Amino acid sequence: MEKVDHIGIAVKNIEDSLPYYTETLGLKLIHIEEVPSEKVRVAFIDSGNVKLELLQPIDETSAVHSFIEKKGEGIHHVAFGVTNIQQRLNELKEKGVRLIQETPKLGAGGAQVAFIHPKASGGVLYELCDKTGGAK
Repeated sequence: MEKVDHIGIAVKNIEDSLPYYTETLGLKLIHIEEVPSEKVRVAFIDSGNVKLELLQPIDETSAVHSFIEKKGEGIHHVAFGVTNIQQRLNELKEKGVRLIQETPKLGAGGAQVAFIHPKASGGVLYELCDKTGGAK
């Protein structure tokens, strides 16, 4: 893992949540986009050394919707920046780490992403995020 790329925060509604981050905390909104593969709308916020990613479910079949229903709004995942995501996933699998995806899929900003199952990592959902094109 090269660095923490971002911290995902589950929210019911991005527009309702944004003023806290931009007005109260004075952070800068980078951009908002939809990520169909995860059935979420995301807002990236610049917090200096790491981005915050607000995750709003698009519909009730989204994993983020289920997360909010069970645990409420709050920290959803920590994303590590990696290069050559498929190689990294293969290494983790060889070590017996339980993965949610064994092959990466398209995530926000065109990154290739995959998740490590929280049961494999002390209850924390980790995302691997490759923005280098290393998954191709």
